[in-house]
This record gives sequence, C-alpha cells and structure tokens, in this order.
Amino acid sequence: MGFRDFAGSSVVHSVGGWAALVGAAMLGPRLGKYQNGRINAIPGHNMGFATLGCLILWIGWFGFNPGSELAATANVPYIALTTNLAGAAGGAASTVTSWLKDGKPDLSMIINGILAGLVGITAGCADVSYLSAIIIGLIAGVIVVFSVGFFDSIKIDDPVGATSVHLVCGIWGTLAVGIFSTNPEHNIVTQLIGVLAIAAFTITFSAIVWGILKFTIGIRVDEDDERKGLDISEHGMEAYSGFVKEADVLSGGAGVHTRMGSVETSEF
Repeated sequence: MGFRDFAGSSVVHSVGGWAALVGAAMLGPRLGKYQNGRINAIPGHNMGFATLGCLILWIGWFGFNPGSELAATANVPYIALTTNLAGAAGGAASTVTSWLKDGKPDLSMIINGILAGLVGITAGCADVSYLSAIIIGLIAGVIVVFSVGFFDSIKIDDPVGATSVHLVCGIWGTLAVGIFSTNPEHNIVTQLIGVLAIAAFTITFSAIVWGILKFTIGIRVDEDDERKGLDISEHGMEAYSGFVKEADVLSGGAGVHTRMGSVETSEF
C-alpha cells in the first residue's frame, strides 16, 4: 500500500511501546506509586547518569537512522541532519512545555523530549525537509510531556516514560510521514492503516506472551524483595552504595527507620 517507515518509528519504537504498555498494565504499579488518590513520584538515583544515557542514545541515533540507508550514499548526511534537528527541537519544546505546565523546567522531561524528537523523526528522516524535521520534533516534545501525565492518570506505572516516548511519539512520527513527506505517494491514510495494523498485531501477540509468563514463571517479584530492591534480593549487594540507607535515630525515645529511594517509612 506504500506504507513508509524508513528507520522504524513503528516497527521499532511503537512495537516496543505497545508491548511495554501491555506488560506494564499486566504487571501493575510499583508499591506506593498510586495511593489515596495521589500519584507519588519515585525518583531515580542519579539524574546526571540519566542525562548521560540520553546523550549516548542521541549519538547512537546517528548510526540508527543514517545506517538504515544501508549504503554510504549522499542521503546519509541529509538523514543525520534531519535526525539531529528533530532531537534538538524535541528537547527545546519539552523544556518550554514542562516549564509552562509545572512552573519549572523538568530535566526528566527535557531528556524525554530529546528522545521523543528522535523517535518522531525516525520514520521520515529520509523523506522530509529540514523545516519539517524541526516541526516534527517540536510537536513530539510537546506531546511527550502530556502523554506522561496521561498514563499516570490511568494508573499505568511507567518509571521512565518509555511508553510516551516510544509508543506515542512513534505513532506521531509514522503519521508525520503522511503529512510532511516530500514524496507525494506517501499519505496519512496509508500511514494510519499501518499504525492500526501494527497495533492490532502487537497488542494481541504481547498479551499472549505476557499472559503465558504471568501465569507460569511469573512477572513480578514478591513484596519484600520489591521493598528491599532487586540489587539486594537478586545479587546480595547494593549497586549504588549510599543510595539506600537505613538509620535508627533516637529522638524523644522513638526510633525512626527510613529507606531512601523507596516508599518504606515506619516508626516504632
């Protein structure tokens, strides 16, 4: 039918996003994430490392998208530039959007905005103009901020916003080919049919696989291991020494036990 997905906004990113969404729904949220009608943030241990990971991925996209040309042609630098423009635009858009929405520029949203722009351009990186690449990235950077909030509102616990980045922005990038492509043979109706076909297959197949795993070997650790952390329960040591701390503080005859980085807090 002429469906176009040059480097995988759908066949890589939205496939992974649909599978992750089904898995997250079947797994359920982390302990303490949604309590008493509130959404409780469970922060990661190191935003510097998270930012470094984003930059490493950004560099990797220069292999991923231009590499999908499968030959050292004149298109390779063109694809690299559209890819870079979209990633930068996504980061800028998510910065402004989170700033206006929440009152402060959220670094985690900036990271996701960069990745959202990169995911969004992946389908059309060889077929859109430089200006179109910027527009695609800008829209992806806005979409991802609101998508993260949406999934929290329906109690799908996604610790790093991967479903918003890969699924939602993968769908956007696939549809964007039909809007911005310089090739008149590409149209949004065909792109939408492709999105729906991939969704139908992936949701069905993922539900079968996750279901088999859930009711055989299981997909969730027990509550005690989750509270301790898998570094301790699986490997017998802390991966990040000092991140998880236990202290008995005597104050007024009461001992206070806290565990940083988790939901556990108890007094005795």
